[in-house]
Amino acid sequence: MVTRNYWWPGITKEVKRYVEGCDQCQRMKNRAEMLAGKLRPNQVPERPWQHISVDFITKLPVSKGHDSILVVCDRFSKMSHFMATTEKTTVEGLARIFRDNVWKLHGLPESVILDRGRSLQQE
Repeated sequence: MVTRNYWWPGITKEVKRYVEGCDQCQRMKNRAEMLAGKLRPNQVPERPWQHISVDFITKLPVSKGHDSILVVCDRFSKMSHFMATTEKTTVEGLARIFRDNVWKLHGLPESVILDRGRSLQQE
C-alpha cells in the first residue's frame, strides 16, 4: 500500500523490515498456517510410573562415545532416569535402552508424552 503513493530505492526491503519489527503489525497479520486444535490437558497420574514424559538432551560434548542423554520422568513422583546415548541411536536401540533401564524397574506406562509429535497411548 505504501508504493501507491511513495517510491524510493529499497522500499520493499525497508517496509518488510519495518513490518517484521512492528508489534501491532505482527498481531494483526493474517497467518498462513493452520490454526492449532483445542488443547487437551494431560491426564493426572494416580500412581507412580503410570504416565511418563521422555525427552532428549542433545549436542553434548562426546564422553565415552555418548553425545546425548535420554531423560525419562515420572509425572506422578517426578522421579527421573538419565541414560547416556548418541544422536544416531536407532528406534530399536532406544527401545532397548528404555527396556533395560525403565521398564524392568517400573513396568509399562499407560501413556508416554514426547516433545516430538503426538503422545503414544497403550492400547
